[in-house]
Amino acid sequence: MKRNHQYGVILAVLFLILFCPFSGRSQMVNEVAKKRVIIGVGIFNDIWFGTPKDIKTRTINQGFQTFAMYHVPFGKSNFGFNIGLGFRVNNLYGNFYRLEDSTNDSTTMVKIPDSVSYKRSKLTLPYLELPIEFQFKSKSKVAVAIGFKVAYLLPAHAKYVGNNYLTGTTETLRVKYREIKNLEQFSYGPTFRIGYRWFHIYGYYSISKIFTKGNGPDMYPLSIGILLMPF
Repeated sequence: MKRNHQYGVILAVLFLILFCPFSGRSQMVNEVAKKRVIIGVGIFNDIWFGTPKDIKTRTINQGFQTFAMYHVPFGKSNFGFNIGLGFRVNNLYGNFYRLEDSTNDSTTMVKIPDSVSYKRSKLTLPYLELPIEFQFKSKSKVAVAIGFKVAYLLPAHAKYVGNNYLTGTTETLRVKYREIKNLEQFSYGPTFRIGYRWFHIYGYYSISKIFTKGNGPDMYPLSIGILLMPF
């Protein structure tokens, strides 16, 4: 319950940062500053690398992100610098039903037996992140940005929905647990986006691994998706 409360507080603070400048208090915000605020939401697909050989991931591993950045132009040129705060959720869907801590303090992914039918099994990783970008934006509203972001892992969880593998019966078992050890607390890597006006194509390559070095699979995602940036 304590983790859920902390999670809710963090999301509430992020919501205020993202949307308060455009609420009824907007008259108090400098007009020039408002024009420099960039707000975006997006969906993406995670392509996972480094998964164990016996673990098969789903083709579509959908994720979500939202962010707010402040644009600092380089004089009167078309170039500028962006920095802000964001939230994203990475998902890994696969044929595993448990992340188990072995005796050598290493986390392993336990494969679902072929005899067990299941509907869904996933690992969800939410992050609070700090994105930075160098951006070029033409007069025709075409924008290209290359950046880097660092993120902090919020409470993660795994979920399984399928046949009861504990009893070997076909009754539906729903399991959700948060005690996942050896997860890397920080995520970081380069970003890229290109778009026209409010529609952008986005990419992120994670240099960091999901688990700490030597304490779990060397997994990391490549995220590709779309962004909507109406402001």
